[in-house]
Amino acid sequence: MNQPYEKIRVAQVLAGAPIGGAENFYTRLVCALQADKQLEQCAFTRSNEYREAELAAAGVPVSLHRLGGKLDLLGHRQYRRALTDWRPDIVATYMNRASGLTPNSRSGFESNPQPDPGQDYTLVARLGHYYDLKYYRHCDYWIGIAKGICQHMIDGGFPAERVFHIPNFVDETLVEALDKRMLGAEGGQPVLLAVGRLHENKGFDTLLRALVDVPDVMLWLAGDGPERLSLEALTAELKLTNRVRFLGWRRDVNALMRTADVFVCPSRHEGLGSIIGEAWFNKVPIVATRSQGPSELVEHERTGLMSHIDDIGALSAHLRQLFKSSALRQTLVEAGAAEYERFYAKSIITRQYSELYRRLVGR
Repeated sequence: MNQPYEKIRVAQVLAGAPIGGAENFYTRLVCALQADKQLEQCAFTRSNEYREAELAAAGVPVSLHRLGGKLDLLGHRQYRRALTDWRPDIVATYMNRASGLTPNSRSGFESNPQPDPGQDYTLVARLGHYYDLKYYRHCDYWIGIAKGICQHMIDGGFPAERVFHIPNFVDETLVEALDKRMLGAEGGQPVLLAVGRLHENKGFDTLLRALVDVPDVMLWLAGDGPERLSLEALTAELKLTNRVRFLGWRRDVNALMRTADVFVCPSRHEGLGSIIGEAWFNKVPIVATRSQGPSELVEHERTGLMSHIDDIGALSAHLRQLFKSSALRQTLVEAGAAEYERFYAKSIITRQYSELYRRLVGR
């Protein structure tokens, strides 16, 4: 490793979208790790005013790069030169693009097998979903945010002793609940909240169909994406227009959760289901489907209620059950909050990252 530096130098690399769960967690984690005085970090990322502001407020220096596609050869060279010049001990990459663009210090990577001159670092990739492993095979170590994702890597040929399981923590900012009337619940009726990209994987079409049999409840759907128009059309077809509010992307998810009576995660595919942790932290009871991540996290009838994927009848029955029983809601809230504090709190997860970095560089 690079001996001139007493601290462990960690380059945190993200080439993500302006908004998204992985992008938000990257910012949270890097900002939280800045409190560790034995680490010296630099964020290598694309320009994004919100991300840059949060990183700057935490005292994290930022190196901005395009991190574009295959044809951005000049941008790729500039990024790799800046990375080499910073001389990290560890390079931590997030998702496909950043991992695929970053060579390791032994053999580069598949499309450019020669490492850059002077390169000497440990390359650690974090996977937040069941990604195509071709972007990650050249890395030295891997972090999976769910046990299933770790097994996906091991089954794909990655050495088990180099694969580590570290979950996510959520935004632990304490906020006040909103006035329901601001978002359409003029009569103060119960509110069901769903959050996520409007994509078929999220199962929001199933949720809308289940809502038909959950009377007198309003649904707040926070997010945007390619399925918005079809979901709006389905809402009209099911005659739910007066009970559904499409909120678009929101930066106040904690406040929405503090306001809602029940949270629902109807996903068909969900890598970890970090949103489950957000619901536990914000003390809102959960109904979820048995997709990958939620199945790993939620214990049925203890920390949430679980139904099979696309089972409209079971989903609506669980929602009715929760809205009818304040005692059940409170039981699930208490168990979920305790689960989060025990296994997924920020202090726990940041310590696991710090300890892993020290272990990998032998300090």
